[in-house]
Amino acid sequence: MQIGSKIAWDDTVLPFQLDLSGIRGRVARLDGVLDQVLSQHKYPPAIEALVAECALLTALIGQTIKLRWKLSLQIRGNGAARLIATDYYGPTAEGEPARIRAYASYDAERVWETDDPFSLIGDGYFAVMLDQGEGMLPYQGFTPIAGGSLRSCAESYFAQSEQIPTRFALSFGKSHEPGREAGWRAGGIMLQHMPQTGGVAAAQGSGESGLLTHADILSGAPAEDWNRANHLLDTVETLELIGPNVAPTELLVRLFHEEEPRVFDAQPLRFGCSCSEDKVRNTLSIYSQKDIAHMTTAEGKVTADCQFCGAHYEMDPATLGFEGTAAASTTGNGG
Repeated sequence: MQIGSKIAWDDTVLPFQLDLSGIRGRVARLDGVLDQVLSQHKYPPAIEALVAECALLTALIGQTIKLRWKLSLQIRGNGAARLIATDYYGPTAEGEPARIRAYASYDAERVWETDDPFSLIGDGYFAVMLDQGEGMLPYQGFTPIAGGSLRSCAESYFAQSEQIPTRFALSFGKSHEPGREAGWRAGGIMLQHMPQTGGVAAAQGSGESGLLTHADILSGAPAEDWNRANHLLDTVETLELIGPNVAPTELLVRLFHEEEPRVFDAQPLRFGCSCSEDKVRNTLSIYSQKDIAHMTTAEGKVTADCQFCGAHYEMDPATLGFEGTAAASTTGNGG
C-alpha cells in the first residue's frame, strides 16, 4: 500500500455487505485517534490494551447505528480494572467525522504485568448505552463479563439483547515502523447476520453460563451462510487487520470474494470530547453555597478535571450552585 492510501484509510470505519450471505459488516483502522485517546493518560500497558480494545469495539459498533448523539460502552468489574468507558458521537452532518473518546479507572496497586489484560476486570458487566439526545429515552443493555475477552462480551451482548449473531476479529498494539515514533494502532472486522424475521431464539443458551450463541439463533441456510463467513474470517492475519500494507477493500476481496462483498462510504473518525465549563456549571447547579464551600480549594476556586481529555476548569465559587451569581469568573478552562 502506498503511503497516501495508507493515510486515507487510517482512522476510518468502512461499512460493507456480503450480498450472497445476508451478512453486513465493518472494517475499522485506528491510528492517530487511538494515540490521542491513550496519550491523555499514563496507563499501565495492560490497562492501555483494555482501553484500545474497547475503543476499537466502540468504533465498529457505533458506525452500525444511525446516531443523533452518542453511543457508550462501559465495562465495570471488581478487579484491578474497575471501569473502562468509551463514547462514540455520531457525525453532525454528512461527510463530517464521528468522534470517539475513552478512559479507564483502575487500582494501580492491583495491576500487574500480564499477557491477559482481560483477567484484570474480574466479575462484572459489559454495558451498551444509547442516547439519542433531547426528547428521546436512553437505552441500556447489559451482559455479564464472560468469554475471556471484551470481544466475546460484545458478541454475547448482541446475541442476548438483540438476538443478532455477531463476530469480531480484532488486533491492536504498539507499532514500531521504520522512521516513525512508536504509536498505537488497531484494526478490526465486525460481522453481523441480518436480523431474522419469525425466528425465536432458545430460552436457554448453549454458551458460557447459559448465554445465547449464534447456534441458538440461526438454523438451516442462514446458519450455513454464517458459518461459512466465519470460517473465511478465521483466515485473517494480524498484519492484515492492523496494516499498513493491505487496504480494507483489498482485505475484503481476499477474505470474502466468493460472497460478493459490496462496500459503502467510509466514515472518518477523530478524537473528540464533549466536556465544557457550561456542563460543569450545570452539574453543580443542584448544590447550595454551603455545599459549594466544601468543594472550594484553599486558593478560593472550585476545580474540575475531565477524565476523558484532561481539560482543567477553575471557577469562582460565588458563581456556582443554585444560589450563585449569574456572572461567571474563570481563571482557566479547557476544551
